Amino acid sequence: MATVMTGLEANLAIFRGEDPGRVLFQPRFNFWHIVNKKRGTMPPHLADIGYIELHDYCHASVRYSGGSLRHSVAGVETEREWLDDKRLRITTHTPVGTLTELMHYDAWNQSSFNTEFRIKTVDDLKILEWMLAHETWGWDDEAFQRSQAEVAGRGAPQFYYRRSPLQGLFIEHMGFEATIMLMHDEPKAVEHYLAAAAEADEALYDVLCACPVEILNFGENIDAHMDPPTLWRQYLAPYYTKRLDQLHAAGKKAHIHIDGAMKPLLNEIRNVPFDGVEAATPLPQGDVTLEQIKDALGDMVLLDGIPAIYFMPTFDEDTLIECVKRIVDLFYPRLVLGISDEIPPDGDIERVRLVGELVKDLV
Repeated sequence: MATVMTGLEANLAIFRGEDPGRVLFQPRFNFWHIVNKKRGTMPPHLADIGYIELHDYCHASVRYSGGSLRHSVAGVETEREWLDDKRLRITTHTPVGTLTELMHYDAWNQSSFNTEFRIKTVDDLKILEWMLAHETWGWDDEAFQRSQAEVAGRGAPQFYYRRSPLQGLFIEHMGFEATIMLMHDEPKAVEHYLAAAAEADEALYDVLCACPVEILNFGENIDAHMDPPTLWRQYLAPYYTKRLDQLHAAGKKAHIHIDGAMKPLLNEIRNVPFDGVEAATPLPQGDVTLEQIKDALGDMVLLDGIPAIYFMPTFDEDTLIECVKRIVDLFYPRLVLGISDEIPPDGDIERVRLVGELVKDLV
């Protein structure tokens, strides 16, 4: 009788181009677990279950662990002031100026969005450049070893880290509309920042290339409405290609998180040497079919693929089962099956378990 690979072994085999001998099911339900714990809505039979143990209940592998990067910026002080129970003002003091942002948190203080971004002017952009020039990256191996002891072979260590320079402006520092306006009004200033940010990332990638983790994630949150082919080709693809060349030379594999509209980018994805795409979301939740995703990815690994809405009562279980079987038929063995993007807090965890049981017999 053949030995069944552990989650760790299967995870690595898939990214190395090997057949793992089974479907690796790797849903992400951290948000589901936290929210249901906080609001007291955990199913009674799971009331005391821990996050790692929930994977065992669902016959699932662990996606993220091992992120032990250490980051600091010399000469910077940060103040955090809660204006009320949902709004947090963050003030960053540097020797060359001060940046202020306002974060608004959800009902459970787990996710947040900017109601005020810290970069508002060209002068603010210069402050951020100064911070990038004075930052330090490192690796905490003790923290890494602790995380791997906790995961205990349920999945390969992998993590996401700082976004690419332009995507960072869009999502974290300035906001999409303000960044696009500044690119039009002050193109030289934006280009200077993007070059400086890319140069600052060299120290980050030195650490990534040397760390003991084989699979890394470009946690970009790509959406084709925000990252259309014109911007992808001019700013994103060249950056990704350079970084992927570095990572591949160091023996690493890497996937990118595309969790928004995808159809306009289908002809662009395979021109960048990613090893996989995470969270690509098919119809009826996304804007592409499973067949279109397969054509776009070619031999890349698909991570996830099951629309998150199939774990809600709006859809029956037969629809979910049919979708899972279709994904396996199309993508196996270049597949890490999961939920695109995550199961919502009101999703049915028993459907997650159902998928875990189903895929045991699909290959």
